[in-house]
Amino acid sequence: MAYDGYGTARRSAKWQLPGSQRTWIIVIVAAALVAILLETHRLNRFEIIYFCVLIPSIILHEISHGVVALAFGDNTAKRAGRLSLNPVRHVDPVGTLLVPAILSLSGVGAYGWAKPVPVNPNRLRSPRNHMVIVSMAGPLTNFVLSAVCAVIFIAITPADVRQVVAVGGYYPPTLLEQIVFIGGVANLVLGAFNLIPCPPLDGSAVLERMIPARSLPEYYRIRPLLMFLPLVVILVFHNEWAYLIDHLFNWWASLLA
Repeated sequence: MAYDGYGTARRSAKWQLPGSQRTWIIVIVAAALVAILLETHRLNRFEIIYFCVLIPSIILHEISHGVVALAFGDNTAKRAGRLSLNPVRHVDPVGTLLVPAILSLSGVGAYGWAKPVPVNPNRLRSPRNHMVIVSMAGPLTNFVLSAVCAVIFIAITPADVRQVVAVGGYYPPTLLEQIVFIGGVANLVLGAFNLIPCPPLDGSAVLERMIPARSLPEYYRIRPLLMFLPLVVILVFHNEWAYLIDHLFNWWASLLA
């Protein structure tokens, strides 16, 4: 998801638990949710692999925001410890655990978000221009990861197997091939979804840059009202979204044939 465009590392006293306790709480909650989903047969093999590859993809997506911001003069993410590969530092209790679990149990599908990386635009050397680059670093990272998965998949998968996967819509036979294949799809979806020009997604930075400076105060006033619009759209147009994902899946398989 997107950076924290307000540039503040919001800290709530009730969440200020010691690091070890917070880690164990998140691990226990996550394990309980996975157990419930498995017990109720809400997760299949594809979804389990998808979740496993999505976690590091989201983490690298978030880290890239902070790394690029640091290159442009803002060390807010670094000081907040958000340039770490530790997944716990990027978990949002609601968006990463509660919302995906509820949606999965309700049969809608699993959607969620990680904790936004804090970025202070005022610390950037060219705030309006550099915020666009900081924002686009996330989707670009996902597209690069997708390309890496494509290269690995082609290298480890025989040509005849790739043809069968592309034509018949079957998954690759080995676990490693499945992980790499699904990893490419997951990063394509994550990158493309974040290009939607609506807060809190990364594409909103491009929209914001196109708004004249004199009109930004009005935009900032309505921006909080738009924050949950992407999730609402997915819930309302779930079938259409699933249709697009199927097309993306088929395109990805044919590209690797």
